[in-house]
Amino acid sequence: MTTSNLRDKAQLLHSLHTADKPLALANAWDVASARIIEEAGAAAVATTSCGVAWSLGYADGDRLPRELALALIGRVAGGVGVPVTADIEAGFADDAAGVAETVRGVLAAGAVGINIEDALVNGPEPLRSLAEQVERIAAARKAADGAGVPLFINARTDVYLGAVGAPETRLGVALDRAAAFIEAGADGIFVPGVTDLAVVAELAKGIAAPLNILTGPGGPSVAELGGAGAARVSIGGRMAEAAYGMMRQEAREFLTEGTCTPVVEGPGYGEMQALFTS
Repeated sequence: MTTSNLRDKAQLLHSLHTADKPLALANAWDVASARIIEEAGAAAVATTSCGVAWSLGYADGDRLPRELALALIGRVAGGVGVPVTADIEAGFADDAAGVAETVRGVLAAGAVGINIEDALVNGPEPLRSLAEQVERIAAARKAADGAGVPLFINARTDVYLGAVGAPETRLGVALDRAAAFIEAGADGIFVPGVTDLAVVAELAKGIAAPLNILTGPGGPSVAELGGAGAARVSIGGRMAEAAYGMMRQEAREFLTEGTCTPVVEGPGYGEMQALFTS
């Protein structure tokens, strides 16, 4: 894909972030799931780090090798026509220079957005220091700008998801981190672990960039979250979990009872073939 095409797709992705009509992202984990999501009418496709890791034989949480992640991102981006934003976990790198290398790989793979998180898996603290995370986001911004592509950097903070600190301090910490991330070059802020609409409204009011909220079964709708100020709503690994859950149930029935009762009526062979031959 040419730099001009990447730039156009990146600009389109930017334009989709509005609270009036939030960008709804059903997260994919392989080409087939991405094609199904696109065929359902998605304006963009996002990958889910856990679903991608599981599909490639790894646990989630900075365990997937960068080269495998980039190869999968490339296959997804090449398999759909809409913009793709990739979950790159913490950047698949130990330092800021490594994050920049990852971003260059993401762009080469054809994606025009990233999620990058501040969680520190198995670290001495639940979150990276603010200074270190700012350095990593700035490196991502510089790498994208150097490539001439306005990559949408969705900076994630796990203050709520990781239940970091006392509950009454989390809003302030999230807002402080968001402000620093935006100054470093982030285009949007992702705060998973929040579904209380009053808190979403406070986050949206205090963050000078599009706010991304994670929802799921029993959580607020896209419209409700948009009404509270969210400009982007994603579902994370929920669809991958559902697909694997359906497979587990049918496999257990088949292996124990010898029968196969569909949990849901999935697309038939012909429909799946058509996704790749049309």
